[in-house]
Amino acid sequence: MDIRLSSAKGRWVVLTTVLGSSMALLDSTVVNVALPHIGDDLHAKLGALQWIVNAYTVTLAGLILLGGSLGDRYGRRAVFVTGVVWFALGSLMCGLAPNAGVLIAARALQGIGGALLTPGSLAIIQASFHPDDRSRAVGIWSGLGGVGAAVGPFVGGWLVDGPGWRWVFLINLPLAAVCVPVALRHVPESRDSAHHGRFDGLGAALGAAALALVTYALIAKDWWAGAAGLVAGAVFVLVEKRRRDPMLPLSIFSSRQFTTVNLVTLCVYAAFGGFFFLSALQLQVVAGYSALAAGTALLPTTVLMLLFSARSGQLAERIGPRIPLTVGPLLCACGMLLMTRAGPHSSYLPDVLPALLVQGAGMVTLVAPLTSTVLSSVDTGRAGLASGVNNAAARAAGLIAVAALPLLAGMGPEAYRSASAFDHAFGRAMPMCAGILLVGSVIAFLTVRTAGTVAEEPAGAAGGEPPAHPECKINCGVSAPPLEPDRGVSAPPPARGDPPPAQGRL
Repeated sequence: MDIRLSSAKGRWVVLTTVLGSSMALLDSTVVNVALPHIGDDLHAKLGALQWIVNAYTVTLAGLILLGGSLGDRYGRRAVFVTGVVWFALGSLMCGLAPNAGVLIAARALQGIGGALLTPGSLAIIQASFHPDDRSRAVGIWSGLGGVGAAVGPFVGGWLVDGPGWRWVFLINLPLAAVCVPVALRHVPESRDSAHHGRFDGLGAALGAAALALVTYALIAKDWWAGAAGLVAGAVFVLVEKRRRDPMLPLSIFSSRQFTTVNLVTLCVYAAFGGFFFLSALQLQVVAGYSALAAGTALLPTTVLMLLFSARSGQLAERIGPRIPLTVGPLLCACGMLLMTRAGPHSSYLPDVLPALLVQGAGMVTLVAPLTSTVLSSVDTGRAGLASGVNNAAARAAGLIAVAALPLLAGMGPEAYRSASAFDHAFGRAMPMCAGILLVGSVIAFLTVRTAGTVAEEPAGAAGGEPPAHPECKINCGVSAPPLEPDRGVSAPPPARGDPPPAQGRL
């Protein structure tokens, strides 16, 4: 397709993708603010609140690579629209849930919809626009998505304090009601004609099962489930290694730079996941903030990301990724330690805001360079797969942190109902998050090269052609690094026995 951005059809395409992706972005930022009210209304224990967050992330992280591949095969618009409808139905179930069990199940269904629509939104832009307009279209998509993520906590707090927590989910219905007919009318269908491989449904099921079982083990303290999760993870690796068309081609980890940056990603986003989950509760349970005040209080980190991520990415292109990926986690660690000042008698300006500004500065420093380094560590034909793996790793790290931190910090099932008990546990959890970030910083300092290359890729993988250095666009990678589409570079033909490059493309 060669739609021009200046045309009416081009504007409709951008609007559709922004509306669809905004549903998932809003959901990732507003739910934490609503958790205390959900717990009180549904008489839920802390473990149920953890699952309300993690059920969504388990299915999203486990299926997001498969979702991108389905769009390549069956049509990106068709899969995107299916994802929007699925997400809306899951949101409706969330909004009507009579108890915590139904809400958790509905959140898992939401995650499946998110896995279909999230990669599809960028893939539609990449497939629809004229090459001269693609970068600008993606920049507009990313910028508007960042605005949506920035206002998410504020909107969530307003909804919780106003019409009620159920509207945190029900707000997705009018977005979907606009998005679906616009997509069907104005977005052209596209698919990858070269995509003819089978789908790795077994791999997707094993990956999601491993994440779910490990998460359940940490929340319920069921170590048999943990052992089963580890076994499922081991079987997943064996299946991916032996399949001709794996969801996750293990050969991508032959690049040491790609592997080590994903280790940094695991550390960084584990700390982020724990921080935002616990901080939203701390501000309401301990500091006495309303949901609206708590959502507004957390805005500085996202606003800083929105304003300065592009400049941070440009700086990293000049000086290399090693310094940003080393310094960024250290700044975030300092911010998390400062957040322990947000106690029963704290004031926002002297006690809370400095922590969030330091935290935001650290996120600005590292998120865009992290994404750029992941993409530049593999050949251009695998950029979509690399981005999807990195995004899934970040979400998996976040869900494990949300499951493990309350256990490690000694939070009981009713901890969030007691200000003193939660405050003490929060004071233990934040140094743990800071320690995880310190590990990530050390890994980056010791292993990340000044300039990312694909020198370690197998011969023929890159076709002798260096990767295009990804443009650093505005993004808001609070819950996960921003997904990047295949950058429109024709991938070389796969070597014999390798999976088609389109598999898992986002």
